[in-house]
Order: sequence, then structure tokens, then C-alpha cells
Amino acid sequence: MTHPRLTPDPDFSGLNEDAQIGRGVVNLLRKPNGARDRQLLLGAEVKVLWRHEGWAYVQSAADGYCGFVGIASLSKPQKLTHKVSAPASHGYQNAAFKSIDRSAMSHGSLLAALDEKDGFIQTTHGFVPLQHITAIDDFADDPADIASLFAGTPYLWGGNSRWGIDCSGLVQAACAACGIPCSGDSDMQEAALGTLIEDESHPQRNDLLFWKGHVALVWDEETLIHANAHAMAVVFEPIQEAIDRIAQSDGAITSHRRLPSRG
Repeated sequence: MTHPRLTPDPDFSGLNEDAQIGRGVVNLLRKPNGARDRQLLLGAEVKVLWRHEGWAYVQSAADGYCGFVGIASLSKPQKLTHKVSAPASHGYQNAAFKSIDRSAMSHGSLLAALDEKDGFIQTTHGFVPLQHITAIDDFADDPADIASLFAGTPYLWGGNSRWGIDCSGLVQAACAACGIPCSGDSDMQEAALGTLIEDESHPQRNDLLFWKGHVALVWDEETLIHANAHAMAVVFEPIQEAIDRIAQSDGAITSHRRLPSRG
């Protein structure tokens, strides 16, 4: 069955305009001025399905997620060439590390290079250091390694950035960096991401463990990494400790899935 967040609302459809997110992090809302469902990062490509009184109803090109954003957060499409591979970066006024910063961008932000100068690419959001970016078609091969870039990031319900992220946002960021298609919510991920593993006693690196409303990524056979409200951060935690703790509130593991390998 199609998830409601992936099905455009016919009451807010009619347009079919290409756009990109033009700000560092934008909340994707359930309704105008409503609750945050997810977030979209700088450069994310969207289809604009409806516009009215400062609001746009959009569908994310990456995962199909639908929601409302402020029209002012949208920009015209550019040819995207790079993505932020560091945990976070800045766009500087000039191609110099002592220059004033104009913008902040999270891991996974997408950029259109206009020029390259003195170890920076020039973008409409400022000069970005080459050390912090990679080509848009370069992919990592270890989701757990990507997830570790977010260690210490504050927990934020519906968050998708280095400044705040939740459990499914962390998994989505790790998968996206490795070229693995991934939905935005844990229930969608549990239904379709990777392959189901019947034997839960031998988790491997990059396996996913699911509970009701929660997902964690396996770091090694004894440790996982996840964004969780208990720590209010992205943390490493012994697997058995997490299982015992979560069982007290949300019950047992509901499934164990294995991500496809890019190795």
C-alpha cells in the first residue's frame, strides 16, 4: 500500500514545476505552518505541485515525500555538480578561509559549481572548500562510516541535517551517500529497504535493526549507531543495552534487514 506521505494530495496538485531548495535546511510541513514531517537540504530537487499565499506544496525527487515549504525557500533549477561530503561546511564570501561565511550547509547538500578558484568552488551560496565536497556522482561504500559523521548531532524529530536529525533521517543520509535509494520514515524503510534477515543473533556491520517507530544501524557485532530521544543525540550504543532499554518502552525488535553492498 502506498504511504500517504508519498501520495500527492489532489487538492494541492495541478502544477508540475521543477525547483530546488535554495536554503541550507528547510522544514517539510504537513500543512502550512503545521507540523514538520521531514526536512530538505540545500539543492534538493523537488516538483512544485501547488503555490498559494507564500506556500508551495512539493514532492521530493529523491524519495517522493510530499509536504509544504515556504515559496521563498525555493530556487530555480541549476545543474548540480557537487555534494557536501564533510559533516558540514560553509559558503564563504570569498575564496579564502578567513573570509566571512555567507551560508551553512549540512552533509548531503547539493551544489552547482560556477567556477573553481584557490581551493574552492564558487556557488550562488558562496565559495565552498574543495576538502568538504565530492562530485555529485561519487558514492561512498560504507553507510555506517557515513552515519558516524553525525555522531553527537542533536536529536530532532523529522530532522535530516547535521544540526538535528532523527533515526530514519540518519539512515536515509547514510544510504543516500552510498547511492542506496531510501525512504524518509522508519516504517517505509522497514517495509522495503534491503533484505529481511531471519537470524537476529548475528548482526553485521550496516545491518538495520527496527523497533516500533525506531531504526538503528549496526556498527559492529556488538555496537550500533542511532539517533535517539533517550540520548537526544546520535550515539554509539552496545546492541544488547539498546535492546534491553528499548524493550521497556517500545517492545522487542520487529525486524532485522541487510543493506545491499556496494563493495
